[in-house]
Amino acid sequence: MSDTKTDTDFIHVFEEGSDPTRKPLLLLHGTGGDERDLLSLGRTVAPGASLLSPRGKVLEGAAPRFFRRLAEGVFDEVDLRRRTDELADFVLQARERYGLPAPIALGFSNGANIAAAMLLQRPEALAGAALLRAMMPFADAPRGSLNGKPVLILSGALDPIVPAANADGLACQLEDSGAQVEHRVLPAGHGLGQADLGLLRDWLARV
Repeated sequence: MSDTKTDTDFIHVFEEGSDPTRKPLLLLHGTGGDERDLLSLGRTVAPGASLLSPRGKVLEGAAPRFFRRLAEGVFDEVDLRRRTDELADFVLQARERYGLPAPIALGFSNGANIAAAMLLQRPEALAGAALLRAMMPFADAPRGSLNGKPVLILSGALDPIVPAANADGLACQLEDSGAQVEHRVLPAGHGLGQADLGLLRDWLARV
């Protein structure tokens, strides 16, 4: 088991991969998760890839998150912009520390939302992203240039948290910024299932 690192701005886990042809994954957990939450998912969908998994620094009660929200689906965008820069800076420092190319973000829920924010606000930090149950992070999104970076959005048709129009809006925001977006809507709720894993594995093998 990889050791948790506490000597950087973010508590995190790094697992060095065995396949140098695979892009590393930046694993970003949902509300209440931590730096170990998505490690098994990362190993399953991208075998051999290096894994970088930070813990969100914002607490909602006792639940770690990557940025504050004012209510369900209502984000504190001032905090979001600051936290996005903070996370992007951590990624750049970790790349130097571990000798990594730009990673693909793999984020779930709150983690997917800050991954989308990073694509829009700090596109240089990522090579692309797989966004699981994501919604639009910004009402007025920054307009970075994504230059064809690959993005997979997996939404749930029965998701009680993310309205379909919001997920569609995120896909449009990213396409307008130049990303190569693949948006799939599954017959699922907010949780992940086998269909998500299969689509993720296939997409990550192509990018």
